[in-house]
Amino acid sequence: MKKILIVIAVCISYQLSAQQATISGYVTEAASGETLIGASVYIDELGVGATTNAYGFYSITLAQGQYAVEYSYIGYEKNIQNINLTQDVKLDVELADETTSLKEVTVVAEAEDANVRDLQMSVNKLDAQTLSKIPTLLGEVDVIRSIQLLPGVSTVGEGAAGFNVRGGSIDQNLVLMDEAPVYNSSHLFGFFSVFNPDATKDVQLYKGGIPPRYGGRLSSILDVRLKEGNAKKFTAQGGIGTIFSRLSVEAPIVKDKASFIVAGRRSYIDILAQPFSEVLEDTELNFYDLTMKANYKVNDNNQVFLSGYFGRDNFGFGDQAGFNWGNQTATARWNHLFSDRLFSNITAYYSNYDYQIDFGDSGEDAFDWNAKIINYSVKPELAYYINPDNVIRFGGQAIFYEFQPANAVSVTNGVETDISLESQYALESGIFIENELKITDRLEILYGVRLSHFNYLGRGVARTYGEASLGEERPLVSEELFDSGESIEQYLRPEPRFAANYSLDSKSSLKFSYNRMAQYIHLLSNTTASTPIDIWTPSTNNIEPQIADQIALGYFRNFQSNAYELSTEIYYKEMDNIIDYIDGADLILNELVEGQILAGEGRAYGLEVQLKKNKGKFTGWVSYTLARTERLVDGINNGDWYPSRFDRTHNLSTTAFYQLNDRVSLSGAFVFSSGTPITFASSRFEQQGFVIPNNDSNARNNVRIPEYHRLDLSVTIEGKKNNDPDRKWKGQWIIGAYNVYNRRNPFSIYFRQEGDRIDPSQTVNTEAIRFSVIGSIIPSISYNFKFNQ
Repeated sequence: MKKILIVIAVCISYQLSAQQATISGYVTEAASGETLIGASVYIDELGVGATTNAYGFYSITLAQGQYAVEYSYIGYEKNIQNINLTQDVKLDVELADETTSLKEVTVVAEAEDANVRDLQMSVNKLDAQTLSKIPTLLGEVDVIRSIQLLPGVSTVGEGAAGFNVRGGSIDQNLVLMDEAPVYNSSHLFGFFSVFNPDATKDVQLYKGGIPPRYGGRLSSILDVRLKEGNAKKFTAQGGIGTIFSRLSVEAPIVKDKASFIVAGRRSYIDILAQPFSEVLEDTELNFYDLTMKANYKVNDNNQVFLSGYFGRDNFGFGDQAGFNWGNQTATARWNHLFSDRLFSNITAYYSNYDYQIDFGDSGEDAFDWNAKIINYSVKPELAYYINPDNVIRFGGQAIFYEFQPANAVSVTNGVETDISLESQYALESGIFIENELKITDRLEILYGVRLSHFNYLGRGVARTYGEASLGEERPLVSEELFDSGESIEQYLRPEPRFAANYSLDSKSSLKFSYNRMAQYIHLLSNTTASTPIDIWTPSTNNIEPQIADQIALGYFRNFQSNAYELSTEIYYKEMDNIIDYIDGADLILNELVEGQILAGEGRAYGLEVQLKKNKGKFTGWVSYTLARTERLVDGINNGDWYPSRFDRTHNLSTTAFYQLNDRVSLSGAFVFSSGTPITFASSRFEQQGFVIPNNDSNARNNVRIPEYHRLDLSVTIEGKKNNDPDRKWKGQWIIGAYNVYNRRNPFSIYFRQEGDRIDPSQTVNTEAIRFSVIGSIIPSISYNFKFNQ
């Protein structure tokens, strides 16, 4: 295999002459040995450069000669290496933290002119330092809530799991933790995410212009990379907060060659509340998670990584009832350098999301239900750096799915009934190739294609459904049993991708992108906000893959020596085979659920604007999104377009940071968004003193709930400064307030009858109830610490 890859590389680089040489290596943080993602490597006299990949690796091929190579990364001191390039050079570079200065506060972790120069668009990046500044609920840093402050990202409300990107549903986001998919990224019904900030290294959100190496979802890719662990010395950090505490430990196993990190969190609402309430004496209300990673540098050409995550939410009420859910992931990766120009990474992962429900305190009457979605995957990827202006990436992936929609047992009067649903199996595979090419000094493009294939497999029953009136359940016609591994239905989808960056001048550029995405698995949910017990299902002989085509055009400009960044984008996205349901669909424990599923079209379009201030005492950003997202499904809304439940016309967020002095910093976030659509009855019947609502117009999402807005503030107080370079303990207090002005933001609105049943001769009055998940200010205080050996 290795010989074949080397031959391919030689064929691709036939145009290279013997007078060229390559500089390659890794860029790391001097204090910890952590690799730096997206660090800039630049040769000023040639006007060429590169950025490090997700593993901190770079490669630049140049004509032989004398060069000053500048290595830089926001928040770190520049490192300039003078190199006499007469042959291939392996050069690993460490960057030291910049000396703390109030004039050098920054809010981004990328090259200063990346907003204009980078080929990528519709991509937002956040590093751990920026995440730690954003005021959040109960003072806890959170990845998912932080990205909701970015343009094009929203949520249907507080207490809703996941997030929505450019009008897509939450299952249209591929959430990766060290390349393993996370199927429920939320703790505590959406108030916190599964990503421990102490273990998080880098966060990238792709909303459009998605490179061919990613696939499987329509709307976005959230790529979260974990820290590798301090390879220089032992460190520990953590925090004690209002709702949970956390602790992480990292240290070298073999100095500068191998290291690890272990980070854990545990909430303690139930522990604190039990002494004050007999009702809560046997109640279990908590979540916990454990994140681990280790790496080993075998030699200059080989490095291996192992990472894992285990987390769970528990809601138990003694022996009466219980409800829990959680994710488990394990990732193994091998980085290998075939040559100074050919970099490879092979990833294998395991992912398991499951939930369990049980109730009943005796053997006479009980119910127990658990469900899972399990993945096994292998993903080889290679990058060939022909020269600074030409990079080719290629590879593939295979994913085996096991869906267990319901392992359920009901006990009534001591009689046990198995009401489980059959497991389903599928194999998704894909290959891709992409070329990042600089055509002129002004024009750079990325083009490529991903070819994906999905095979719905036995063992299982394939059902065939007949025709039905619009909006009605389709009748079951026949069933056919398929043996294990036998193909039931197959789909093959090409997914072309293209992106271009045209530099107008050194400070501004125009960018364009087009991508087609295919999604082969679906989340069945007919609630306003997705819940942990929603059902994942594969594409089958009755459910076709979802397809999306998106184009985007953007103008990007930097001002005042990159102190300010302006990003503007317009986008349009068309979607086919979008999942919806007949009115009154029963998605739970229903083996004939496919007969209640409808497929339709979708469209989303909008304008996104973001203005950032990156430097100085006062930093932050303002994001605004003007957008619409609509659906068209036969049998719903009389066959007319209707707004999806994720449609928010206006989204405005302001995030600001102010460094008051060398110990105290202030931060604030303000959010405003239009209300989400909801379906209200247009008429009613009165029957024997009871009101029966009726939607005689068959309209879907015909009303909007009131707008949402909220202000959050926080103060960060660092421990006393001293000039001791060997100081081991550093402390930090964060005092904050969420929803400062007590806004009762509506999550939903529903109607109820005033009082009980009344005399039929009297008029029955109804009232609208505005339900708010959080309706008051929530103050918080937390203490964070860091210990260095």
